[in-house]
Amino acid sequence: MEPTLAPTPSPNLRTLSREACIAALTLCLVFVAAPACAESGEDFAREAGAARLGRLAPAARMTTIDGGTIDLAALRGRKAVYLKFWATWCSPCREQMPHFERVQQGASNDLVVVAINLGFDDTPEQVRAFRDEYGLTMPIVRDEDGRLAGLFGVRVTPQHVVIDRDGVIRHIGHLADARVDAALAEARRSRGTTALATTDAAADTPRALRIGDAAPPTRVLSLDGNEVALADPERRRRSVLAFLSPWCEDYFEKTRPASSARCRALREQLAGIGADTRERWLGIASGLWASEQDVREWRDRGHVAVPLVLDRDGALFRHFGVSRVPTVVVLDAEGRVARRIDFEQVDLPDALRIASEP
Repeated sequence: MEPTLAPTPSPNLRTLSREACIAALTLCLVFVAAPACAESGEDFAREAGAARLGRLAPAARMTTIDGGTIDLAALRGRKAVYLKFWATWCSPCREQMPHFERVQQGASNDLVVVAINLGFDDTPEQVRAFRDEYGLTMPIVRDEDGRLAGLFGVRVTPQHVVIDRDGVIRHIGHLADARVDAALAEARRSRGTTALATTDAAADTPRALRIGDAAPPTRVLSLDGNEVALADPERRRRSVLAFLSPWCEDYFEKTRPASSARCRALREQLAGIGADTRERWLGIASGLWASEQDVREWRDRGHVAVPLVLDRDGALFRHFGVSRVPTVVVLDAEGRVARRIDFEQVDLPDALRIASEP
């Protein structure tokens, strides 16, 4: 169970549904640690690590917010690497930052420490202000297109990745605990280890779709187990893709009140659609801090009837260039991107009206 952290924005964040969590005496610790709690942060991190531990880290090149370059391939055989994926709104990220900075201060010529901001509901200005607030001295990368998160399977914030001197991923976790410290020590000593090949599939992520681009002929599996096409297979109706997060309404209530209000407005819109057949609606939930169970509970509480999909690996968010929730993408009957509605830039009533306009 996770250690006690600073209180999150909403004291009544989520209701745990797993019997094991309900029975746990430390239930409150889960509530304060993260926006989702049907699975713990370590659960999400272990899932990411299952397919990556013991493999060569992707040969990714990263650009820091100050214009520097970090080349993971060039560091193989020379230095260990400690990557931390985080967000400014994330309570456990804030709690762990002193530990992260201590590792940076103790790094010498055998360890590179990199802070990777997910860019999810974060602006460059917020990232720089966070750096100043916490006195961070390690290089900071902003993952604007989600490519790095895809390469390392990020499902949680923070998510730690420790890469040894041979370029092999030795640890993926969520907590700043003895395990990450031990992994760092071993990674700095390691030489001549054997690794499985890496899979750099997300490195070739195509550019985000723009207005007029055709959406991929992708069929996704809904929470109900049905295959759903992104665009209308019959080419008769427009399709409205609503990108969302099941926790943003509650978790952002105090620290991101405007974001919280936008998330609430979208949920209410989706709940009111029901039998409206003028267009096809599909809700696409971010896999960050969310499982299928979390999305089902959100659907049931909000009486949302439209089909919902969990974008577990973030591929749809990346393909449509979505880094803020909610965002709505409208496909015409031919499956081309007709409109993109960022709720931050349009008044809420207008945004919802535009999404439903022919």
